[in-house]
Amino acid sequence: MPERTDGWLDSAAERLDNAVTRFLAAGGAPGAVAVVGDAAGVRSLAHGVVAPSFAEVTPTTGTRYDVASLTKLMTWLLAGFSVADGDLELDKPVSTYLGPSTHPASGLTTRQMLAHTTGLRSATRFDEYLASGVPLVEHILREELETQPGERMRYINRGFVLLGLVLERVTGQNLDVLAAERIWRPWEMHSTSYGPLPAGDHVAPTERRLIGTRPTWGVVHDESAALMGGVAGHAGVFSTAADLARFARGILRTRQADSPLGRYVHDSFRVYASQDGTRRGLGWIVVPETGTAYHHGFTGTSLYLAPDAGRFMVVLTNAVFVSRDRRELSVLRAGAMSAMSGMSTVD
Repeated sequence: MPERTDGWLDSAAERLDNAVTRFLAAGGAPGAVAVVGDAAGVRSLAHGVVAPSFAEVTPTTGTRYDVASLTKLMTWLLAGFSVADGDLELDKPVSTYLGPSTHPASGLTTRQMLAHTTGLRSATRFDEYLASGVPLVEHILREELETQPGERMRYINRGFVLLGLVLERVTGQNLDVLAAERIWRPWEMHSTSYGPLPAGDHVAPTERRLIGTRPTWGVVHDESAALMGGVAGHAGVFSTAADLARFARGILRTRQADSPLGRYVHDSFRVYASQDGTRRGLGWIVVPETGTAYHHGFTGTSLYLAPDAGRFMVVLTNAVFVSRDRRELSVLRAGAMSAMSGMSTVD
C-alpha cells in the first residue's frame, strides 16, 4: 500500500496508542490490539498480555477475541445480502417469513430489528425457556412488547436474535454457514468463526465466572448465545484485528458500489432512530457531526468507521477478563472516538 497520507493515519494511531496505554495502566484489561486504517495504509499496535497466568504473550493482530456484539454487524451485513437478493424486505413483518401469527411480535419488521426499535423485552434471559418444549422463536414472538414497535429506540439483543432466526429461515442455512459463505471466505477473514475454539495463546480468555476455575476460554461469553449452541445473531463470533480490518475495508468498498447491497450499506449510515442523544442507523450507532459510525462489544471490543473519509479503527481487548465494570473501558472508547474523528481531547 502507498505510504503517502494526509497525516490522519499516523496521528490517529499515535493517539489511540496513548489511549490504550493509559487504559492498560489503569487496569482496564490485560492486553489490547488495534488496527487503524485508511486508503493509504494501516497501522497496528499491541500492548500487555493476552491473559496473565493463562496466556502470557503479547497479543497480535492474529489473536482471536470473542467480539461479542460486533457479531451484530455480521448479522446486519447478512441481512443486507438477503435484501439485495430479494429474499428479505426491510418493512415487511416477520410473519411474512416465519408464517402467519397473531403473536405480539409477529408484526415486527427487519428495519425495526436493525434500528433497535422493536419494543421487544429488554432482558434476554433465555434460561427461562429451558425444557419448555417450545421453539425459541415462538417464545420471542409470544411475549408482550414493552413498547409499541417503532415508538422507542432501546438497545437489546432479542431483535438481532430474532433477525438471525429469520435469516436462517429465508436462506435455509445455519447462521455460521451463511456468514462463512457470504462474508468470511470471500473477504479472506480466515480466522473468523463462531466457537468453540481450542484454548491457547492465540485465543483471549474472557471472564472467570467462578473463583478457582478456569476462565471462559474459546467458548462464547454471552450466556444466551451459549444456550443457543454458540451461534446467534447477536453474539458468538470470534475474530482478529486483522480480519476485522478486512471486514471494515469490505464495508467501505461495498458502500461505494452501485448495487442493491451497496445502497443498503450506504443507507445504513443514515439516522433512523434516536434516544437520549444516541442515534442509530441500521445496525450501527451513527454520529453525523463527525461522519463516524461505530459498534461496541461487551467483552471489550469496538469497530469504528468514517464512511465518507474511508477510514476505520478496530480495538480488541478482553476487558471482561478483569471486570464487568465499564468505567475504564468508557474512557478508552472516548479516546478512540476522538482519534477516529480527529477531534482534540484534554488529557
